Amino acid sequence: MLKVLAACGNGMGSSLIIKMKIEKVLRDMNLQFNVHHASVGQAKSEANNFDLILVSKPFVNDFRVNGDTKVIGLVNLLSEAEIREKVSEALGL
Repeated sequence: MLKVLAACGNGMGSSLIIKMKIEKVLRDMNLQFNVHHASVGQAKSEANNFDLILVSKPFVNDFRVNGDTKVIGLVNLLSEAEIREKVSEALGL
């Protein structure tokens, strides 16, 4: 099962909206997943517990992750097309 974290610099409310977009895309991709959401500050401390972290592009370099965790920077956090494209690329699909 894919463990995904949606992180947003604006806090928990906006990361919840992003989480719902990510869930829709992953369902459409027929993947098994579990998506959590957090503020960027909280996400940085939990990053290595996830397979994928989706965050606004300016925050990508704030994350220090192990080799198994991939941090995906998004230009438009609500774009299903961008989420699908970048997740597919990260997973080699």
